[in-house]
Amino acid sequence: MAVTRAKDGGPGFFTTRFEALLAWGRRFSIWPFTFATACCGIEVMGAFGTHYDIARFGAEVIRFSPRQADMLLVAGTINYKMAPVLQRIHDQMLEPKWVVAMGACASSGGFYNNYTVVQGIDKFLPVDIYIPGCPPIPEQIIDSIVLIQKMIDTGAPRARDRWPIKI
Repeated sequence: MAVTRAKDGGPGFFTTRFEALLAWGRRFSIWPFTFATACCGIEVMGAFGTHYDIARFGAEVIRFSPRQADMLLVAGTINYKMAPVLQRIHDQMLEPKWVVAMGACASSGGFYNNYTVVQGIDKFLPVDIYIPGCPPIPEQIIDSIVLIQKMIDTGAPRARDRWPIKI
């Protein structure tokens, strides 16, 4: 960004690239959609409460429609019957979108290693950030939002850009 002053010393204008201005706006307006199925959902409620005040990072507007959200926060165990529902929710979100797998169950199936539980949502969704723990603490949700903000600032490739992984 470049600031230009008027010749009389009054207020002037600044110039920037449109992409930089758009990234600045996106950085401070991340709208999460939470898909909580287990105990991690309690930690999500704690992170969005007044004690941790996630609003100071620009993620205060929790959306109840995937069409209005740009961050999908999956918290808890996902079984094979829920996987198509979660896939449909992800498909309804507009670009750009980020996916966060919160907790051991969403990241790797947790200790539910059986025929009903998906062993990590990355089997059917492109995941940008993994939050470890059972359950993870609210500070880790804040860290994931800060990481998404850094991804927006630097223009880092999202998981969707790398999906599916080809070997």
